[in-house]
Amino acid sequence: MRRREFITLLGGAAVAWPLSARAQQSPKKYRIAIVSPAFPVGEMREGADNPQYVALFGELRRLGYVEGHNLVAERYSAEGRSERYVPLADEVTRTKPDLIVAASTPLVRALKDATDSIPIVGTMADPTAYGVVTSVARPGGNVTGVSVEAGLEIWAKRLQILREIIPKSARVGFIGSRVTWDGLVTLATRHAIPAIYTSREFAEVGGLMSYGANLRDISRQVGAYTGRILKGAKPVDLPVVQPTKFEFVINLQTARALRLEVPPTLLARADEVIE
Repeated sequence: MRRREFITLLGGAAVAWPLSARAQQSPKKYRIAIVSPAFPVGEMREGADNPQYVALFGELRRLGYVEGHNLVAERYSAEGRSERYVPLADEVTRTKPDLIVAASTPLVRALKDATDSIPIVGTMADPTAYGVVTSVARPGGNVTGVSVEAGLEIWAKRLQILREIIPKSARVGFIGSRVTWDGLVTLATRHAIPAIYTSREFAEVGGLMSYGANLRDISRQVGAYTGRILKGAKPVDLPVVQPTKFEFVINLQTARALRLEVPPTLLARADEVIE
């Protein structure tokens, strides 16, 4: 090789190397929107105390998506007001994120109505009843995710458990909350109402009992689906995941405060007893 050609080649390589190095140092950034029906945006972080979002971001980190490195997360909350679902959905979709992570079936439905192109990974109760997906096996659109329920049978199971601890009860009510775990629990405690809740988080903050899917596991599954879609998978090809395991948790401190005697057979069936 001639000296001039060698110097030209060497100079070209010297220019190309920094460009290549800079490209490797600047990974592609993915932008996702995280939308909650009630939780404050400050809780929707990996470093916060909310176990659901700790699990979500932990799974994303495991898959190689790290906020501040190659992931940008924009957070939104309806602050417990269902009338904000539609305008919030419009606000989120206008920003055109790569993907939307959302919770609660009505909120996911509002987001689906606002866009048919942005992938949505939702935590939902009954997505088929709300028309969010065509079927659990074949969602048929831009929405997939995880269901936290397994049909009406799980509500019958909760009622059965509640009747075991208060067998002489004549009336049973249903309380729906637009706020966070401790807000529903506070209402029941204030009026000394024995109650069973849908997830262990309620029992952990003072609720009497809970029976339902593990929300940390569900959040990890949401993170797994988010990672798969960012890698190129389509929501239509990802069936809605249904829980197969349900936890039964009893808060014995609350039972004592309510002067309730928990049958030994019920204690024996509990996955966890909070002393």
